[in-house]
Amino acid sequence: MSEVSPHYIKVDVQVGYLDEQSEPEQNRFVFAYTVTIRNLGTVPAKLLTRHWVITDANGKAQEVRGDGVVGEQPYLRPGEGFQYTSGTMIETPVGFMQGSYQMVADDGARFDAPIPPFTLSVPYTLH
Repeated sequence: MSEVSPHYIKVDVQVGYLDEQSEPEQNRFVFAYTVTIRNLGTVPAKLLTRHWVITDANGKAQEVRGDGVVGEQPYLRPGEGFQYTSGTMIETPVGFMQGSYQMVADDGARFDAPIPPFTLSVPYTLH
């Protein structure tokens, strides 16, 4: 029987291309992403800050840091989740994002919840 980590935040992301906001001829490709954050640990935790790295196909990276997500700092008890949608713009039809959320648990522990890399891609660009 394996032990459940007291500090385990699972992050899942779904991405959509926003055709109506994009202007490919101007190298403007806009994407929406919906993030689901779940506390699979055993201790309640609060999301303090976020750190994203957004990289386009030319290798141009943007770093984004800030407090919370969409103006909130969700507090997640074990088993609870939080979902939000945000967006980004890159200059190429394909890119990727990754990052982490900085968390503080009720037991005082500070830890990072990694956001696994995910692809930003205009439909039919990648096979």
